[in-house]
Amino acid sequence: MAAKLSTSINIKEPRWDQSTFVGRAKHFFTVTDPRNILLTNEQLAHAHKIITDYRQGIVSPGLTEDELWRAKYVFDSAFHPDTGEKMILIGRMSAQVPMNMTITGCMMTFYKTTPAVLFWQWINQSFNAIVNYTNRSGDAPITVNQLGTAYVSATTGAVITALGLNALTKHVSPLIGRFVPFAAVAAANCINIPLMRQRELQHGIPITDEKDIRLGESTKAAQQAISQVVVSRILMAAPGMAIPPFLMNHLEKKAFLKRFPWMSAPIQVSLVGFCLVFATPLCCALFPQKSSMSVCRLELELQEKIRASHPGVERVYFNKGL
Repeated sequence: MAAKLSTSINIKEPRWDQSTFVGRAKHFFTVTDPRNILLTNEQLAHAHKIITDYRQGIVSPGLTEDELWRAKYVFDSAFHPDTGEKMILIGRMSAQVPMNMTITGCMMTFYKTTPAVLFWQWINQSFNAIVNYTNRSGDAPITVNQLGTAYVSATTGAVITALGLNALTKHVSPLIGRFVPFAAVAAANCINIPLMRQRELQHGIPITDEKDIRLGESTKAAQQAISQVVVSRILMAAPGMAIPPFLMNHLEKKAFLKRFPWMSAPIQVSLVGFCLVFATPLCCALFPQKSSMSVCRLELELQEKIRASHPGVERVYFNKGL
């Protein structure tokens, strides 16, 4: 008879060492696995039960360590780490590759006319708004007004950038024009993410010590978290929006695409998807999910509060969001 699984496995942390890039990459290849979006509600509920039971010291009969870790990653792919709520399907990291490959591929195929730019930048920013809200850090609610402001501002910023650059690149190489959507996406990320997470910048995000004891909320931690996410998102988009333009510029001169021009969009979408399969987890892994900073970099009042109540604490930890 198999031995009962130990209850001492730390499933609060990922399976692999998060202090190394390789460990974080393994973690995010699992978290961003597109197959996770195909999981049924019953499978998610089963994983949720296994994890919540295990956290209370209850081990499901016959459960193996591999099954426990699989349940943890199913759980993590669908439930918010701070609120515990089930996340919107298209806002989950496992939906990033199929959603982004479709939207980005179309943005890079239909970028020459103003209506096409308006439509696809609007679609992209609508999707980004859902992702940024779904993967925010902390457990504080965001108001409808804040959501609306962030959404409208980011969409406007992306469209203005795209249309402005389109106008500037009309008299240069067509290859340069293909990079306009990437510039618009980068500009929009710099607007959308901070605005969608503005409540964190105003009121702070939860910070803890290394034992997960909550010490307060910090706006300085929020600034670091959001800046890291902006960098990750821009770099995440870069391969899929930088490599295909060169390939498509070459392919469109060939007889095949001249004969079948309708194949341009499917080929572009496939190229973007191939890049995103690797870029999404690798760029998520650039910074630790459980980010940290020195106490001396926090707000002065918070430093004093921590030193008075927890004098031995030198570093604080927080979920940076995705």
